[in-house]
Amino acid sequence: MHADNRRGILAMSLAMALFIANDALVKQVSATLPGPQLIFIRGLMATTLVLIMAQAMGHLKNWRLMLNKRLWVRGSLDAAASLAYLTAVFHLPLANATAINLSSPLFITAFAIVFLKELVALQRGLLILLGFTGVLLVVQPSSEGFNVYAWLAVLATLLHAMRDTLTRGIGLHVPALLITLSTAVSVAVAAGGITLTQTWTPVDNLSLGLLFGASLFLSMAYYLLIVAMRSGEMSLVAPFRYSGLLFALLIGYVVWGDVPNLLGWAGIFLLAISGLLILRSERFKSLD
Repeated sequence: MHADNRRGILAMSLAMALFIANDALVKQVSATLPGPQLIFIRGLMATTLVLIMAQAMGHLKNWRLMLNKRLWVRGSLDAAASLAYLTAVFHLPLANATAINLSSPLFITAFAIVFLKELVALQRGLLILLGFTGVLLVVQPSSEGFNVYAWLAVLATLLHAMRDTLTRGIGLHVPALLITLSTAVSVAVAAGGITLTQTWTPVDNLSLGLLFGASLFLSMAYYLLIVAMRSGEMSLVAPFRYSGLLFALLIGYVVWGDVPNLLGWAGIFLLAISGLLILRSERFKSLD
């Protein structure tokens, strides 16, 4: 396999694992803190962590690169998507929101074809659909859960796909860490604006500790997602977002004792098969 594709797949898979670890910690804190306040505090922590790392690596010397408008358009898309998805999650069954969110590889592949003129083989497209079928079997969304908030979740998914497509349009001379910084700042500012309209809830030390852990995972996930979207073919890398569902199942079993039913195991099988077949087709392609 081409080195760029390999790097993209590994970065995407690791990013999804970190996003799920972040989600697990946030889920614990969400019982005591409002969503926007939680995201704001986590965003401030993530921004601080990324700033420290950028300074340590000497990237802040090139701060003028942060004036690139595409960084802030991308960050704004991420912030809007995060807030839209959060609002949808509050009013939808989690399974429905998850299923909609994990349809993003389909949108990313479509954007790659339309905007980046990427050639996508029919076989790869069918394997992406097979993986999404596995997602639906695992999360098993209910028909009652599809309402106006489901369309808000679709909007969030589209915004995420647009964000990832736009990442390819940012020149490689801009370090991924500076793009990560613009994302963390954008999300923190957007959530902070909403927090100003609400009553501030006192935060205990345990919640602060959990949010710090979440911000650490989130910062690394942001960075790796950017690396993934700048490496290899988008239609090849994007389906490995589905790996996030497998990590979620693992954490659900270890932390909450959740075990998939028969349909869920069938979905896991389809996810694994689709991923392996995508890798296999890419391997044979590289040998041609």
